[in-house]
Amino acid sequence: MGQHQASRIPPRLAIDAAMRRAIKLAASGPASGPNPQVGCVLLAPPPAGVEGGSPSSVPREVLAEGVHLGAGTAHAEIDALSRARAAGASLRGATAVVTLEPCRHTGRTGPCAPALAEAGIAEVIYALPDPDPRAGGGADLLRRRGLRVHAGVGAGQYRALLAPWLRIHTRERPFVTAKFATSLDGRVAAADGTSRWLTGAAARADAHRRRAEVDAIAVGTGTVLADDPALTARLPGGGLAADQPLRVVIGRRPVPEGARVRGPGGQLLHLPSRSAHKILKRIARAGVRHLLLDGGPGLITSFISAGLVDQLHVYIAPVLLGSGRPAIAGLDLTTLADAPRWHTTHMQPLDGDVLVIARAAQHIQPPTADPDNQEE
Repeated sequence: MGQHQASRIPPRLAIDAAMRRAIKLAASGPASGPNPQVGCVLLAPPPAGVEGGSPSSVPREVLAEGVHLGAGTAHAEIDALSRARAAGASLRGATAVVTLEPCRHTGRTGPCAPALAEAGIAEVIYALPDPDPRAGGGADLLRRRGLRVHAGVGAGQYRALLAPWLRIHTRERPFVTAKFATSLDGRVAAADGTSRWLTGAAARADAHRRRAEVDAIAVGTGTVLADDPALTARLPGGGLAADQPLRVVIGRRPVPEGARVRGPGGQLLHLPSRSAHKILKRIARAGVRHLLLDGGPGLITSFISAGLVDQLHVYIAPVLLGSGRPAIAGLDLTTLADAPRWHTTHMQPLDGDVLVIARAAQHIQPPTADPDNQEE
């Protein structure tokens, strides 16, 4: 099923388990690029007496699975249908469990909703509706064709996976992750400016793996001048990963001709604008749906202050610096009640260091003003 496909196909699954499986399949597809990550599991018809009772706890035979491997490749539903037919499976009366509402749009590939109906599928269960007006509406088409359609199964888990793609379609801006490495007392550099290496090799390798999953990585010109980063995603052996993010440098100072950011890796985009909102609009036009802010503290603080950071990746090293540059440059807060709140979604030990991933609290709304970024 392709290099991104998940592990061995289970022989039988109930509806809820099939959706979890479909979400796992979706996660095995490429995280970067313009298309959503989608997985599909085809189940045999339900046993007699439980028709129309979805979601059902009764396990059914898994006929086939499918996953979308990126723009221009078969959608997950079409992939699953093709595999089921190749295996000689009967699809009459079967159930399609798919993470995203089947599309009715013809782009590089044909629409999925009509294909499911024409294959004899009797029931479609999906987690989230498609927010793209060009592709949405597949559920209504299926109902008009006489299929049973159910939405919302596994919605929370799938929404977390699909957050970057959903952000660009619902807010018309990229999903923004801010990443930094810090000491236990919140410092990113010692008093003399030294910061390499605050975290260990395992944390750095994890950070590079996650770089390969985003569309763009951004730093301020101050970081370019001070640290000369390459802004590449590298393999454990030091070579460049196959997928390289767009390299974005933000600030009015020029990028030196000999800077490593001009070397091998992704394309370079220099944005002299100081407005976080305008920066996001500009890179959205470049096809970026997930932006990683990799420093420095001034750039990250300005995006947080503008209410434009959706997620934090914080690598914490078990060291105390006592003084030095703080991870966040200052949010102009005077009381704890005004502090932005984050929900921790993941914690991962990394050979002595710890990665904390946190999402912005839902009730926090970005300010209506368009504050300028402060160049580092």
